[in-house]
Amino acid sequence: MNTKPYIEKHKDRFINELIELLKIPSISADPAYKNDVIKTSEHIKKSLEDAGCDLVEICETPGYPIVYGEKIINPDLPTVLVYGHYDVQPPDPINLWDSPPFEPVIKKTELHPEGAIFARGACDDKGQMYMHVKALEYLTANNELPCNVKFMIEGEEEVGSESLGWFLENNREKLANDVILISDTGMISKEVPSITTGLRGLSYVEVEVTGPNRDLHSGLYGGAVANPINILCDMIAQLHDENNHITIPGFYDKVEELSKEERAEMAKAPFSQEDYNKALDIAQEHGEKGYTTNERNSIRPTLDVNGIWGGYTGEGAKTVIASKAYAKISMRLVPDQDWKEITDLFQKHFESIAPKSVKVKVSPHHGGTAYVTPIDSIGYQAASKAYEDTFGKTPIPQRSGGSIPIVALFEKELNSKSILMGFGLDSDAIHSPNEHFGIWNYLKGIETIPHFYKHFATMSK
Repeated sequence: MNTKPYIEKHKDRFINELIELLKIPSISADPAYKNDVIKTSEHIKKSLEDAGCDLVEICETPGYPIVYGEKIINPDLPTVLVYGHYDVQPPDPINLWDSPPFEPVIKKTELHPEGAIFARGACDDKGQMYMHVKALEYLTANNELPCNVKFMIEGEEEVGSESLGWFLENNREKLANDVILISDTGMISKEVPSITTGLRGLSYVEVEVTGPNRDLHSGLYGGAVANPINILCDMIAQLHDENNHITIPGFYDKVEELSKEERAEMAKAPFSQEDYNKALDIAQEHGEKGYTTNERNSIRPTLDVNGIWGGYTGEGAKTVIASKAYAKISMRLVPDQDWKEITDLFQKHFESIAPKSVKVKVSPHHGGTAYVTPIDSIGYQAASKAYEDTFGKTPIPQRSGGSIPIVALFEKELNSKSILMGFGLDSDAIHSPNEHFGIWNYLKGIETIPHFYKHFATMSK
């Protein structure tokens, strides 16, 4: 199998097709973009048809539609189910983008001298999802597809995949497969390929602190009435101790503790703390005492404030004590931590540390379970061989700090293992202004994915 000549011949078209897809603002979190989200599903449907799927349909759900496609060449052969998502994060804050988030541009960078596409969704996940569409095009155009392939591309991943569980329950036979293939993660670097073998779980909540029944004059009432913003900041500060250890009672009871040997294997991955700090423009790293940076962001649970607001934030001054203050808080979880249990522990603790001068409300949003892929599975071994074919070296198994809650759901509902072949980089600024995806990475994914099919089909015999 030699994918390079085909990619070289068609690379300009591959890039332009992705750019057209990135122009559609498929922001699932904002109802104002509903038509754009639906338009994107229709765009994906046509792309799958053009790539060679024999059946493609837009499946309605209680929320946004799921695009399903399939190419069944022989029911007796193994079946790979490709999962991806076509919705994207909101682009805010817009003023921090160097170019409009839905007007894709190609710019050269130090890491991407051949250019990178800057746009919301470039890496997460339109660019990585579209690699699979183009990989199928190569396989069908050259009559080299060695197994069956199905696609399930959803439009609610960035808001918790609320409709996906419903869809899985109602379509188990349609979605039957031997392995699930996902590209919604990254790799260590262009020179050091890696396969994600672990994902953290997630608990996401919103908190509301209420003081007086209306905004008050800070001169007439200041010092005599609780300020909800001050109280909220104090409560948040109490959620970590001096060692950056989370203080919620019971939070660590089920945390998986890795052995010294496993931590030593993790430490073999190339990493420079100096380069890490420089890339983020920080003077010093920060985190839980007793763990390295790579351990803190992968095998340890965390609690972070994702947003905090209240009172007057406009131009000039307005001297008020706000009636309410709010924060959005996410907790990344590790294997054996149950996100619903953690959410409950957080709510009880947060309510318990509130002074009587305010009222507290905790509203759970969504969550998911952590996941670990066994490296001795056929799926992982096939992925490893695919990287060896195109990178010339064996990829490093790596646990990710991110969360893809549906991976554990797939195993529960479809009884399938997921293989996470990501081609993004940590520097791609997903969920941030100036998100981008290297053209080299995009084309390398298209080059590598067909090799996975080849090895998986051979090893499954």
